[in-house]
Amino acid sequence: MTRLRIDLQDLLFGLFLVAVATGTLVATRNLTVGHAADMGPGYMPRVVAFALMGFGLFFTGRGLWRMRVGIAPVQLRPLLAIVASVGVFALTAERLGLAIAAVITVILASLATREGRLVETIAFAILLSGAAVLLFVKLLGLPIPIWPR
Repeated sequence: MTRLRIDLQDLLFGLFLVAVATGTLVATRNLTVGHAADMGPGYMPRVVAFALMGFGLFFTGRGLWRMRVGIAPVQLRPLLAIVASVGVFALTAERLGLAIAAVITVILASLATREGRLVETIAFAILLSGAAVLLFVKLLGLPIPIWPR
């Protein structure tokens, strides 16, 4: 039997927004606010902080009132696959070129799910790699090597 508890995601998100809004209000307390027709330097930061405070209070209240089963546990496979793919791209883009680094990145990122199929993944990786080369090297003219040096 599962135990119901508060919606922790919404509660923590709401408390985070309230904390950011409170910090903004404290940081801008010495700035002149003015009014809508004659805004001072503290007007917009305070307006945004109050709006953020409202959203924070909404999410905090929703988190306290909405009951649901707890947060799903973190799965290590997707987390590691995505972090590894970004890291490998950063380390190989300069040496292997954009075309090969993009293919390797997509294949590594596909390991985040068990639903991926190798043939589809390779086809998508090649297509995405070609699109990246067209966009970044040909259209935008960025000095990124396409192939290994």
